[in-house]
Amino acid sequence: MIKVAFIGAGSVEFTRNVATDLCGYPEFRAGLHFALYDISAERLAHAERLVNRISAQSGADATVTATLDRRAALAGADYVINEVQVGGYAATRADFDIPARYGVRQTIGDTLGIGGIFRGLRTIPVVLDLARDMLEVCPDAYLLSYSNPMAMLPWAAYEGAGFGRVFGLCHSVRDTQAFLTELVGADPERVRFLTAGFNHQAFVLRFEQDGQSLYPRLAEVIEASPELRRRVRVEIFRRFGYFPTESSEHSAEYVPWFMRHDDQIEQFRIFVGDYLERSEENLRELASLEAQLAGNEPLTLEPENELASLFIHSLETGTERELHVNIRNGGLIASLPDECCVEVPCLVGAGGAKPVPVGALPPQLAALNRTFLNVVELTVRAALDGSRDHVYQAALLDPNTAATLTTAQTVAMCDELLEAHRHLLPAALHIPARLPRIGG
Repeated sequence: MIKVAFIGAGSVEFTRNVATDLCGYPEFRAGLHFALYDISAERLAHAERLVNRISAQSGADATVTATLDRRAALAGADYVINEVQVGGYAATRADFDIPARYGVRQTIGDTLGIGGIFRGLRTIPVVLDLARDMLEVCPDAYLLSYSNPMAMLPWAAYEGAGFGRVFGLCHSVRDTQAFLTELVGADPERVRFLTAGFNHQAFVLRFEQDGQSLYPRLAEVIEASPELRRRVRVEIFRRFGYFPTESSEHSAEYVPWFMRHDDQIEQFRIFVGDYLERSEENLRELASLEAQLAGNEPLTLEPENELASLFIHSLETGTERELHVNIRNGGLIASLPDECCVEVPCLVGAGGAKPVPVGALPPQLAALNRTFLNVVELTVRAALDGSRDHVYQAALLDPNTAATLTTAQTVAMCDELLEAHRHLLPAALHIPARLPRIGG
């Protein structure tokens, strides 16, 4: 029996996708136990109805349990799927609305920027508690984490809790590779990639078919398309020479050149506040699915090839796959610090999960990654060390915030957000910090 625990099981997307995939594997028939946990009894009940329906409709005959006790869900688990969003939609609204009053524009706000900082601060304590529970009740389990900010959460788990079997999973690399393959008209069976960096700011280092680089062809396609040149990620490719893995909506807020300028918002068609609309759409989707379950309507169950499903299937069956994961660097990318959390290829199969060393990044990519790392590292340190000063410093070094606000405005904005999220933050961050005395 394979036990998979879902933490934050009320997620709109991941519980459904992973359960559907796992129930669809013939090798796992009558051999699955889904343990569901959520802090919301209502969301948990929804997840239980959903996963039971998936199991019954697919004929998987899975065991499904639901509990408000996290340790009970974790006990004996082989795999733990983390999909928590601490504070939900209300916290996300605060992450957007408060900075907007200061003139800070955001698109997604879940990875970097002021929104990413505060999502990290309120999520890291939950992930630390989860990792510590796993060390006690399922120390050999894999923690497969979908929650953002991805570059912060695994780092906090292995450094703050000493839990090393954490793998962050994100679709961005896979989706980018498929996009590029289609864009240049290449054969997916013959294309080879090497992609690495930070989650949401990794780069396609090699893009080849039959040993020949496809980058010249990509450049031709882009130069022939005015519409493609109106994408932020394409502009980054044109200036830095390598294609980034994250969407233009994300990428725009990781750098200082776009969000501050009205003409750039227009030129690159940047959707300010995009994540708020996505969140509202998720809530509508949840209500629609609940009505479908209540009416006993058959679900449309299609394989999603979700990354956690592929990871589990590869380990359990020995089916070899290359997946991209977010883990402790430890020399995998030579030009980035050992302790940070990087996104690299990983060979998963009979031999376990083995990350692939990448070597050094081109210097311009390492430099860009370091501006990303500054914010990530200070946010992790703020949460682990209880340092309010590090919160301010993370925001002051954030490219988008720094391009928009003065130091005093940045500190005032952080103070408002610290108060708004007070009930979700480490207690040490409630204490006002003292500025260092200058000259004496």
